[in-house]
Amino acid sequence: MGGSAPTFTGLRRPSALIPLAMSIAALALVLGHIAIFGTARQADEGTAAHLWQLLMAGQIPIIAFFAIKWLPRTPGSALLVLALQAVAGLAAAAPVFLLNF
Repeated sequence: MGGSAPTFTGLRRPSALIPLAMSIAALALVLGHIAIFGTARQADEGTAAHLWQLLMAGQIPIIAFFAIKWLPRTPGSALLVLALQAVAGLAAAAPVFLLNF
């Protein structure tokens, strides 16, 4: 029974936490916008849509940096963090695609 299970020790790294925070902010932005204005389509993309796009796209270089730096050093922990980042990104994108927002 040797070896140790991978843990979320990689979450101590800013390059792991920042994309998670950005996904949570993007999700909160969408849910807040829906709570205030509803799901009716608008004539053009507003500030909320642009901020959501910036938050989601801004994660990509940070996630890439994390993967390049930490996958070779701690693959198990890094894969768990990357999976968590992917789930958070999908959670932030889900309302946009499901509601055609």
